[in-house]
Amino acid sequence: MPSPVTISLDAMGGDHGPSIVVAGVRDYIRRYGGEGVRFVLHGDQQAISRELTRCRLSAEVCEVRHTDKVVAMDEKPAQAMRRGKGSSLWNAIEQVKAGEAGAVVSAGNTGALMAISKLILRMSAPGLERPAIVASWPTFRGVTAVLDVGANIDSDAEQLVEFAIMGEAFQSAVHGVERPTVGLLNVGSEDMKGHEEVREAHRLLREGAFGIAYHGFVEGDDIAKGTVDVVVTDGFTGNIALKTAEGTARFVGALLKEALTSGLQSKIGALIAYPALRKMRRRMDPSAVNGGPLLGLNGIVVKSHGGADAAGFGNAIRIAVDLARSDYMTKVSAGLQRLGSVVEQTRAHPESSETVQ
Repeated sequence: MPSPVTISLDAMGGDHGPSIVVAGVRDYIRRYGGEGVRFVLHGDQQAISRELTRCRLSAEVCEVRHTDKVVAMDEKPAQAMRRGKGSSLWNAIEQVKAGEAGAVVSAGNTGALMAISKLILRMSAPGLERPAIVASWPTFRGVTAVLDVGANIDSDAEQLVEFAIMGEAFQSAVHGVERPTVGLLNVGSEDMKGHEEVREAHRLLREGAFGIAYHGFVEGDDIAKGTVDVVVTDGFTGNIALKTAEGTARFVGALLKEALTSGLQSKIGALIAYPALRKMRRRMDPSAVNGGPLLGLNGIVVKSHGGADAAGFGNAIRIAVDLARSDYMTKVSAGLQRLGSVVEQTRAHPESSETVQ
């Protein structure tokens, strides 16, 4: 029997609010059974109740906690922190802090979600400054976790190692990889390549005895190949890589559609190839990998894409449930403690840890 878990939902977040959030709950239950999972939806009670009736979800599964206060999608993080108390987003996160929920899911304002989550939940280790956002990236071998993809524009060597520890625990908890391999994104695979922080992170991961299956440096094309299970980089590079991949996928999809509808012969060929094309479409569907956890917090927070459909939001719920039921937080805590010891030793005896040249 799966362990019981409560998931807190910001029902007013995203482009569509309760209509997609509630439908996402229904989608999750249809696909995964929902056994032992209970939901608390924060937001406008009348609007949420209307959607619960439409989706035929009972009060036993979905509790509603009313608030008429909402953080706008375009609200700046500083404003959200000042004025957001009592909002659907704030209350949903507070429920995790109070221990009433194992995780929170929101499709709302990313900056506000990150700022309020950090304010309420705090970081899980003294040295951590900001959460890292992880993306589940479709590859030839399955799914690779890539982090950070936008939260930390600049990252030093210690932060990159933190991302490796958190990413490895995430990949194991959510995607079921028993011993994930970890690679550090760089401009080449040779030890002398890359800037100083990347090379120092490479040394720490190679020599730090973190219990991680560290592969070494990987390059941009290794992400889609699935060369490793976890790819670590700073938020600047990770965000550009993610947006480039998304744009390329849309471009290829548009070209394919144009080619397959350009004439009668092409349409007949498309009809014959339909099963294979449908399989390819499922592999490229953003809904199948929607849900980016904010790693490094004292609690589980999952960000859904603001424009996600019901299937996409249901997948974000699945990630939240998997993390809440796993030993993710324990693994991350142990890894970060080990990192602290390694860094202390390095600072105390710098002569014993020459940076890779």
